[in-house]
Amino acid sequence: MLSSQRKQQILMILAAENQVMSSELSQRFGISEDSIRRDLRELAAEGLLQRVHGGALPVSAAIASFEKRKNVQISSKQCVAQKAVKLIQPGQVAIIDGGTTTAEMVQLLPKDLAFTAITHSPSIAVALVDFPQVKVITLGGLLYRHSVVAVGSAVLEAAARINADLFFMGVTGVHKTAGLTTGNYEEAGVKRALAARAAETIVMVSKEKLNSASAFAIGDLALASTLIVDGEPDAEMRQILHEKQVSLL
Repeated sequence: MLSSQRKQQILMILAAENQVMSSELSQRFGISEDSIRRDLRELAAEGLLQRVHGGALPVSAAIASFEKRKNVQISSKQCVAQKAVKLIQPGQVAIIDGGTTTAEMVQLLPKDLAFTAITHSPSIAVALVDFPQVKVITLGGLLYRHSVVAVGSAVLEAAARINADLFFMGVTGVHKTAGLTTGNYEEAGVKRALAARAAETIVMVSKEKLNSASAFAIGDLALASTLIVDGEPDAEMRQILHEKQVSLL
């Protein structure tokens, strides 16, 4: 079998099973694990999968530029955002992550909903200017342009002074073994810190993020109190979420 044909089959297996293991692929194709690892390296270099220890996972489509991501799965993001907005109660303190899904959520806020919003995203803060009943607190730091959010020690220091009711977290991947992931090391650390300062963490998952992974771990699925998902997770994912006491909307 040609290398190109084998790679195509690897991608088909990955799409069907949501993960591949080097040892299993080696047996299936009757070649060495070194050859399989070379295939996986080359596929990863093309952006077609995410390598992990022992194999690979589907790569998240949510790691493109901010401008491109704004036009990816818009209806899916709006569906998730509609559910998310209903979780905010008057008088609560809610941390709102940066990203295109939370941007959709802000647009759906009722004009008369009074609450305190905390965000490290300049674009989210500006969008909230149109909601006079919302008190807006911004967390500043080094701007990470890809997601238009602040990262770094200044954000972490400010986050330590917060006790919020909710944290609406954006991710680039949600996977049964990789957990919650994103595409930047510093951003992953900020998300963990913000989750630690909220009574509940709501993870917003549009279709392209489910069963996929990015390079940097935010944390286990149990970091979330609730997953809002557009689509139907498979039975194994539902069982894992149930065992970890993560609510599913």
